Amino acid sequence: MAHLPSRRRLALAVPVVLSLTASLGFLPSAATAAPRAETVAEAADAGSLAYVVNTKVDRRTIESVKKAIAAAGGTVVTTYAKIGVIVAHSANPDFGQQIRAVRGVQSAGATRTAPLTAAGTTDEGAAELLTDAQAVKVAKASAATPGSEPLEADQWDLRAIGADKAAKINPGSSKVTVAVIDTGVDDTHPDLAPNFSAAQSANCVGGVADTSEGAWRPYTAEDYHGTHVAGEIAAARNGIGVAGVAPGVKVAGIKVSDPKDGLFYPENVVCAFVFAADHGVEITNNSYYVDPWLYNCMDDPDQKAIVDAVNRAQLYAQHKGILNLASAGNSNHDLDSDAIVDATSPDDSTPVERTIDPHECFDVPTQLPGVVTVSATGVQNLKSYYSTYGYGVVDIAAPGGDRRYQLPDTPSKDGRILSTMPNGEYAFLQGTSMASPHAAGVAALLKSKYPFATPGQLQALLKAQADNPGCPESYDQNGDGTQDATCVGGDRYNGFYGFGIVNALKAVK
Repeated sequence: MAHLPSRRRLALAVPVVLSLTASLGFLPSAATAAPRAETVAEAADAGSLAYVVNTKVDRRTIESVKKAIAAAGGTVVTTYAKIGVIVAHSANPDFGQQIRAVRGVQSAGATRTAPLTAAGTTDEGAAELLTDAQAVKVAKASAATPGSEPLEADQWDLRAIGADKAAKINPGSSKVTVAVIDTGVDDTHPDLAPNFSAAQSANCVGGVADTSEGAWRPYTAEDYHGTHVAGEIAAARNGIGVAGVAPGVKVAGIKVSDPKDGLFYPENVVCAFVFAADHGVEITNNSYYVDPWLYNCMDDPDQKAIVDAVNRAQLYAQHKGILNLASAGNSNHDLDSDAIVDATSPDDSTPVERTIDPHECFDVPTQLPGVVTVSATGVQNLKSYYSTYGYGVVDIAAPGGDRRYQLPDTPSKDGRILSTMPNGEYAFLQGTSMASPHAAGVAALLKSKYPFATPGQLQALLKAQADNPGCPESYDQNGDGTQDATCVGGDRYNGFYGFGIVNALKAVK
């Protein structure tokens, strides 16, 4: 995974933005909402930590635990009674230990290591804007293919999985919704507005869903990650900009990134899975890891509680008919190895280097049961140099881009993924963040074809249609004589690609 300081942590590199205001005849939308003002409750929480308290799922136990939370100096923020998860705040340094001793509590722990009001905003750097003249040149070059979208010639990823041909057979059903759990989605973007579902969108920051108008939008244009992901899934074929893998399905935005530091805290993600489940979503895309731990170890009570809470929520979503997909990560880690060095956790305070066993310490949500784990490939159908992998962990692969070793023969020659950005713009990004939405788009096509398929059946179909290139004979991409990663397995299943690279054309035939 890319260990970036704040937002968009499963996409690599600063984006090159195509500002097509002049060339495509539309104006950037005023889509971004102002950062949420600090509430009185948040001010009162100064010095407090947030906690998840996981209990037996019965009303009497939950009410008893809520009383114990108050007695221990805590405040209940919200309760998800259906899954036995309570979100609480407390400034009591012994709160976690005291609550774990309460009858009916199965796990409890802090969801962060820094106080609620201590984090500051950080950023990766300014976007690298193209001039209008450059954008016009790219747009004209990309429009050379009849019947395609203006920028589609640079979308090598669509052709790699047959999505361009699949759209002519079945672009996907408007009865299928993919929820993008991320930094928010700019629903006023001309390529996203036709397919956006506001009724299935929300802001889950803080653990409570806010469905007010525009609450799901990114705080600023710098929170572009979710908008880029949404375009990869369902950008409309409307003669503007780019196309998505499933341009006929609906896309929703569930915002989970904190406005102060851009991190994806557990209570936000719990809220997102439950909200999606209760609002008729069929598929969720999760291009992130839950902060503040890159890997959550089960021998640590706080980290164990995080795994428990998020797992309860995503299993609830599965039971309600949702297929959850998640990016594998950008660290080039082997998740089937004996040991991994994590030097980035916790990322909300001071990281401490530790060596973990990926069989006992989990990347959440991608390593949770039933979640489809997606690795990234480039234009040559090779694992992208950054993509995390692992035999028995990766389920499928999909285009995520590779600007270093796999460059396409396209107008831009850019090996990354081109998609939508806030304010009517477009940009190239790469990462397993980009791979997962390609797989989610193919899953949406399958759900369109087989509307009564359960999440388990849909996952089986997704694996069955994949094309597996098998392990490469050599994976020495920089030519220094050392293998950059080791692929284990055969042509049917292996640690680089799982069951194979998704194929949109096969999915609709």
